Amino acid sequence: MEKEQITPERIRKVIREVMNEISSERKAPAAKGSERTALEGRVSAGKWSERTVSERRVSAGKGSERKAPATSVKQAPQKTPCSVAVGADHGGFKLKESLKKYLEEELEVIVKDFGTQSEESVDYPDFAIAVARAVSEGECEKGIVIDTIGIGSSIAANKVKGVRAALCHDVLTARNSRGHNDANVLALGSKVVNPGLARTIVRAWLSTSFEGGRHGRRVQKIIDAEKG
Repeated sequence: MEKEQITPERIRKVIREVMNEISSERKAPAAKGSERTALEGRVSAGKWSERTVSERRVSAGKGSERKAPATSVKQAPQKTPCSVAVGADHGGFKLKESLKKYLEEELEVIVKDFGTQSEESVDYPDFAIAVARAVSEGECEKGIVIDTIGIGSSIAANKVKGVRAALCHDVLTARNSRGHNDANVLALGSKVVNPGLARTIVRAWLSTSFEGGRHGRRVQKIIDAEKG
């Protein structure tokens, strides 16, 4: 049997097929009940993935293989103005700085820092309320507030209309607060969780979608009570 010749046109054809396949995978609709915000999708995927055509081999006939040109097909991340608002008092300052770096460099989301900027003593409600207002008014998608234990900041944030702040101390409470309660502000205590666990909690919280269904009915009751 005559071997199929490798021509520039064939190589271009294979590259187009690979790019179309990758494009189709990215555009595939999410399963019903698993819709995510743009932020959740980005965090769930981790760092922006990069695939190149060089990862695929172009068959050159029986018994031989050849790589296609390493043409990058990286898709640029679509970032929105201020994905996450962060704020902390002096007790949560160090953890805030650690998480801000993690959010920006590892999860690649845009962060707006509402302070504080040092370990000098300040009042936690000032920063928790500032973050909560940014979320309530649509300036940021979600918020993270931190103090020494997390209780005070969560109470303060929940005084802002439209905010559902959840104090979480592990992955289970983080996922539950998003999936069942549609929490839009995460509260953390710097003496309750270490930086490593805090990063794990943040990632789980940001990547979990609200489940809706019976939980939607229950959250609506909270919203109605707030109006009343």
